[in-house]
Amino acid sequence: MQVDHHPLAVEFPEFKDKIHTMKLQNAHFAKLFSEYDDADKAVNRAENDVEHLTDEALENLKKVRISLKDQLFHLLQTAS
Repeated sequence: MQVDHHPLAVEFPEFKDKIHTMKLQNAHFAKLFSEYDDADKAVNRAENDVEHLTDEALENLKKVRISLKDQLFHLLQTAS
């Protein structure tokens, strides 16, 4: 079964334009966005058996992804 990728613009469609703008204008946001995207892709590869991780490593990676997502959401909310 194919597991879907979770790009930030799909997770927060109401902030799609703001995400684009902030990636260009806010270096901190851009860095967190890049880290989120990398973590999301790594989770996706592991869940689709492209890359093998232990259960613990996968859970830790998911925790990193959710933490980054929370930080990005907070930045999007405060910038709006």
